[in-house]
Amino acid sequence: MSKPRLRAGLIGVGAMGRHHARVLKALDGVDLIAAADPGGDPYGVLADVPLLPDVQSLIALNPDYAVVVCPTAQHEPVALQLAEAGIPALIEKPLAHDTPAAHCVVEAFESRGLVAAVGHIERYNPALQSMRTRLEAGELGDVFQVATRRQGPFPNRIADVGVVKDLATHDLDLTGWVTGTKYTSVAAKTAHRSGRPHEDLVTVLGELDSGVIANHLVNWLSPLKERVSIVTGEKGCFVADTLTADLTFFANGSTRTEWDAISVFRGVSEGDMTRYAIPKREPLVLEHETFRDAVEGKTDAGIVTLRQGLRAVMVAEAVLDSARTGATLPLTLP
Repeated sequence: MSKPRLRAGLIGVGAMGRHHARVLKALDGVDLIAAADPGGDPYGVLADVPLLPDVQSLIALNPDYAVVVCPTAQHEPVALQLAEAGIPALIEKPLAHDTPAAHCVVEAFESRGLVAAVGHIERYNPALQSMRTRLEAGELGDVFQVATRRQGPFPNRIADVGVVKDLATHDLDLTGWVTGTKYTSVAAKTAHRSGRPHEDLVTVLGELDSGVIANHLVNWLSPLKERVSIVTGEKGCFVADTLTADLTFFANGSTRTEWDAISVFRGVSEGDMTRYAIPKREPLVLEHETFRDAVEGKTDAGIVTLRQGLRAVMVAEAVLDSARTGATLPLTLP
């Protein structure tokens, strides 16, 4: 006997919501029963899926779970309505617009024992998943540094937050995730170059509780779109390009250098380079499959928990506070 299909609802069908709609409509074992968006369906992605004017109209249909892809400022009120109705939710990152709101969302779902997750999609990127597995296996030895670059043109879909909470939260989350550590301090500088009220450039220097140093360069000002994460350790470095889902290992060299001008440098030398062949499935599909499995009761599904999403919001706010005050700020994360 086949198991019943899950009934999913979608809140928001804008620039990002349209991709969630596409995935939900094709997701095995799931039916997208309706979407709610007062702005309509500007990309025409719903086809025969009913479009509702508000969240309460969707809740009235009693879906098995909902996916929240509305503007960040609306995450908290929408999530609280879903929790009150007893509906599990996958909430796009960041979890909420600030730390108090994120705490409220965590409490609302945890107090009711509801399944809930945050859509930190980079955790489902094949390159980063492979990197994390290899780091856990000790293939890099002791980890020294994590450096990320995430830059590109301004996305017109973003109006309510700056580059820190929209883009940098990817790097702040993935750094702790791939290394299995947490931030203990951050120092940051931001800039406003495009005339918007929110920052469009940030550089971050952080320290993790393992002693690893992290630095992140993130902006909305570059014509070059770049998504690169580099982890350096005692045996070499991993370079993950999450745009192409490629993972490359650059090994420390073991060949003796006879060129005097180079041999006097007492650092590492270039060794072999290995580009790994890894399966490349779409991260958004993997994210949805993982949450579907969690709703079905698979406790090892590997979702990004609300408390992990809360940590990303807390670090992002510390980054903004550091940029505003010019101070290096200590962090105590849950």
